[in-house]
Amino acid sequence: MPISETWLLPDGVADVLPEQAQAIETLRRDALDFLTYRGYQLVYTPFIEYIESLSSLSESNQDLDLATFKVIDQLSGRLLGVRADMTPQVARIDAHVYPVNGVARYCYAGTVLHTKPQGFNTTRAPLQLGAELFGSDSIDADVEMIDVMLGLLKSSGFETGIHLDLGHVGLFRSLIKHAGLNKATERQLSDLYQRKALPELAAFTSDLAFGQDFYALGRYASDLAALQQHLSASILEDVEFKLAFEALKTTQAEIHARWPNLQLGIDVVELRSYHYHTGLTYAVYAPNRAAPIAQGGRYDGIGEHFGRARPATGFSCDLYALSAGQFRKVENIIAPKGTDKALLEAIAKLRAQGRSVIQLLGQDGLDSIPFATHQMNHKSGEWVIEQI
Repeated sequence: MPISETWLLPDGVADVLPEQAQAIETLRRDALDFLTYRGYQLVYTPFIEYIESLSSLSESNQDLDLATFKVIDQLSGRLLGVRADMTPQVARIDAHVYPVNGVARYCYAGTVLHTKPQGFNTTRAPLQLGAELFGSDSIDADVEMIDVMLGLLKSSGFETGIHLDLGHVGLFRSLIKHAGLNKATERQLSDLYQRKALPELAAFTSDLAFGQDFYALGRYASDLAALQQHLSASILEDVEFKLAFEALKTTQAEIHARWPNLQLGIDVVELRSYHYHTGLTYAVYAPNRAAPIAQGGRYDGIGEHFGRARPATGFSCDLYALSAGQFRKVENIIAPKGTDKALLEAIAKLRAQGRSVIQLLGQDGLDSIPFATHQMNHKSGEWVIEQI
């Protein structure tokens, strides 16, 4: 490889330079502190595991399996996977490593790796931060998780202009079951819903059992009152459909009570993670952002792969995306060379206050520190800080 190409990085991977790195690190620390104050315990998970451990979700979510880098372990000869999502790892902890009784709350932050970018203009190595709640199938758990997610975004500077979308995969899933449709038809309907292709949906559902209900689900996806009016009595009396519908209504009311100024929308055919989620789904959007800045949902039974199926709900976000456009100017105070007691005490005091102090080396001058912002000068018997 020519020397001119050795410094280039793979597509979808980038360095993070000081001003942005400082902003991201501050955001990470503050976010983890926020989650800790809400009762979520911090865990660290390994960057690489046996592929069987990481496949707890891939059986129901092929996208995750395709996103996972796989390598051969030189020690055991077994197949390893580089984590593409930290949720399966936290589920493993909840199931076997730290199996508490009752409700367990965890939070985490770490780099994950994707074989391909998961969206337009996104990195292949996101800095994923998230929270998971295991052991409760109550609507209250979903409401808490959404409330925590919104609170974290508010503490990160996203207080106005954000929009929350709520959905519930149980509506589509129970309607499919009620109509007795096969997997191929289910996939076609899911694709039409995700593309919001109403004319195609109308034509496709015209000859389906309960076709009017499937069309109504797409036509009135953002209006629960109108949707209820246009659904057949048969589906409205279906136990599973009714439970999902009431859960969505209750969650909408609960979140509105906690966040009265929040822009809150409904999309009952947001099926992007249909095979992964089992109940409520939620995503937060910000102005001028094409992709959600945070998203999550319910995924009951996640620990079954590890022998301990548990109800669970959670959310995650990419700190790189969340901090986009944020920069923190790095202050560097330059101190002269020397071992004078007063000078060393002044330097130690500044560093104890959390300020960055660089002491000159050898015969170096200020021009040896390209990012110097302040300097220490001795005036009237005291060391003072002056801007350069």
